[in-house]
Amino acid sequence: MDLHLKGKEALITGASKGIGFAVACALAQEGCNVHLASRAKDSLNTAANAIRAKYPLVQVKEWVADLSAQNDRSRLIDACSHVDILINNAGSNPGGDLLNTPTQVWRTSWDLKVFGYIDFSRSMLEHMKKRGKGVILNVIGIAGEKLQAQYIIGSTGNAALIAFTKALGSQCCDFGVRVLGVNPGMTMTDRGVKMLKGWSLTKFGTDEKWQDFEQGMNLPFGRMAQPSEVADVVAFLVSDRASYVSGTIVNVDGGIVHRGS
Repeated sequence: MDLHLKGKEALITGASKGIGFAVACALAQEGCNVHLASRAKDSLNTAANAIRAKYPLVQVKEWVADLSAQNDRSRLIDACSHVDILINNAGSNPGGDLLNTPTQVWRTSWDLKVFGYIDFSRSMLEHMKKRGKGVILNVIGIAGEKLQAQYIIGSTGNAALIAFTKALGSQCCDFGVRVLGVNPGMTMTDRGVKMLKGWSLTKFGTDEKWQDFEQGMNLPFGRMAQPSEVADVVAFLVSDRASYVSGTIVNVDGGIVHRGS
């Protein structure tokens, strides 16, 4: 299926690894020129070179930016205001319940994952609205629907971003812009593996048994998702093939949100 993405331009935040990198690869495979943003300069350069080597006809640009900082967000928006697609993906939230999570941790985490998404969407929407077209997609997380007290920052922040995406997406279609989101479940990224290794270390005294946790978590299909499985859904949703989809959140979780605890 031709997704009609050839020649378009997309800005992907948090693009140096994990789901962000997989999304950049999926879009590049379709002929979309990609702008990769991350604060990790070395891994960003590695990611960009990997895409250039595999998809030499696609333009790849790198932007080193700390997207929790307003100045860096503004600089990146100014440089990439012309793009057709914005993928908000930067940021993650630490685990912990309410009593063990200080206020400053909430604020620091949400400066990137919540307010970063909101500010980026607002700024990019101004440009897209003038052109009468564009797509904003937020990579959020299934914890916003499958709420977890032991991951209270993530569940609360993701739930807010789900509401934000649905509300904004219901309005933006009036001027030709689509806003939507995906909720990945547990995904085989560096962060996903790090979480499992931490649980393994706590329970067994070693991080080498992390795969035992994956197998014992009652996950759909008996495993975590691959980043490419999330990225392929994202690529379809931001394409013209999904031109009547806005204000919608797609769960890429294998159905875990509907399973028992």
